Amino acid sequence: MSSPSIGWEAEADLVVIGGGVAGLTAARTASLRGARVLILSKGGPTDTSTQYAQGGIAVVAPGGDTVDSHVADTVNAGAGLCDPDAVRSVVSGGADAVAALTDLGAVFDQGRDGQVSRTREGGHSTRRIIHAGGDATGAEVQRALNAAGLPTLFGTAALDIVTGPDGVRGVIAVSGDGFGVVHAPAVLLATGGLGQLYACSTNPPGATADGIALALRAGALIADLEFVQFHPTVLFSPGGLGRRPLISEAVRGEGAILVDSAGESVTAGVDPRGDLAPRDIVSRAIAARMRELGTDHVYLDARALDDFPRRFPNITTSCRAAGLDPRADLIPVAPAAHFQCGGIVTDTHGRTAVPGLYAAGEVARTGLHGANRLASNSLLEGLVVGERAGIAATTERSRSRAGVTDTPEVALPHADRSALQQLMSAHAAVVRDGDGLRGAMLRVLHLMDEAPRADPMTVAEDAALTITARALLVAATTRAESRGCHTRSDCPQPSEELRRSVAIRLGADGRPQVAGEPVAPVGTLPLASTR
Repeated sequence: MSSPSIGWEAEADLVVIGGGVAGLTAARTASLRGARVLILSKGGPTDTSTQYAQGGIAVVAPGGDTVDSHVADTVNAGAGLCDPDAVRSVVSGGADAVAALTDLGAVFDQGRDGQVSRTREGGHSTRRIIHAGGDATGAEVQRALNAAGLPTLFGTAALDIVTGPDGVRGVIAVSGDGFGVVHAPAVLLATGGLGQLYACSTNPPGATADGIALALRAGALIADLEFVQFHPTVLFSPGGLGRRPLISEAVRGEGAILVDSAGESVTAGVDPRGDLAPRDIVSRAIAARMRELGTDHVYLDARALDDFPRRFPNITTSCRAAGLDPRADLIPVAPAAHFQCGGIVTDTHGRTAVPGLYAAGEVARTGLHGANRLASNSLLEGLVVGERAGIAATTERSRSRAGVTDTPEVALPHADRSALQQLMSAHAAVVRDGDGLRGAMLRVLHLMDEAPRADPMTVAEDAALTITARALLVAATTRAESRGCHTRSDCPQPSEELRRSVAIRLGADGRPQVAGEPVAPVGTLPLASTR
């Protein structure tokens, strides 16, 4: 794409790209501190991954539970790659973040005693997951944050972050009104995940890795991108593609069990926590059993759960749409792409090493998740880091106000999306191997030569998916071991030498490559304090 002809302009102190929990929390926080905030959202008010989050928010329960316990569970799930200081920082902020959300009007489910209800999910040692509407926690969080009514340009996609010697200067975007520029000294990336890299995902259509691509082109570091979490229990349908309904981990937390076509337990003998082991373990167990039996799914038996439709109304609706009654039928399930555990390297205030560039939520790599995210830590992170990033970004108003003075050429090489999804599903899913990963890296280059023409927004999305796929494949090839949700059949054991994050940056030739420097631990990024 050549230099776009700009048809509209805007100005802000902070541009937030993305309208989910992290972006809206940051925008609201910055706005309350007097910053002029503008949100860019590709879709509508509810076209976010937050909207579809079912399980809940992991937050320490008063009496019995402790921050230490939540930290330990998170670090254990992260398979040696969590930053313990980052974990403690985020987990410790959970109670205040939920209190702020409640003050906004969010309503969480209560038990008969009038206290907030809590359930247990995989990897947690106790019942600490609060939820809303049974299995509609994300929708309630989205509703409460949307009610703030912050200035938003819907149907607007960011194409490029413009930087100068002093850092961020603004954003090039495209909307129904054509190409535009927003002049701003600070940009927060809160674009969600990369689920649309795969043929089957729990993510909405807009989860096209936009933030990863924008950050790479702006000069930021990406780390832990090879750790893509596949949710073990996604409603299976023969030939089903695109976004598939999630069967929340809370269903197993309430007592449902995983069985194969012969009625045998899928996880027995795999892990002492059984069906409530961390997601990477359960997904691998399901994948192994499917290979062993030559099937394409297993089953979740929830027939013994009391009052399933009341506790899980959305899941009940999804099952009924597939002709199933969870009270009487086994629910067919299989793993599907769910969450990117890595992303843009930030500290726990959302700051990257590029002055004025911030990231929060699923797109960011704070060190909280390591090699595998603990269930229901995602909304927690979005709330806690989103608020901190909103505070930090307000400091950028004291930086140079130089805006975008010219519109640089935006290069968006891309592959055909469907072909890319099939390639990644075949070679970079639950189980991978070196030959498949290396072959996929070469095949992506051929797909880029064969991509059809499309409208600017589709091209931008496909380009983001393509550069992210290339970065992921480089990282996954480099990590010649199995750890967390990265499983290499040719390297089945973890390696102590590789107990570190693989960082990726964009080379001078535009190709993702392994960065020479190690990932900075939390608190050491070369940026000023927010306080």
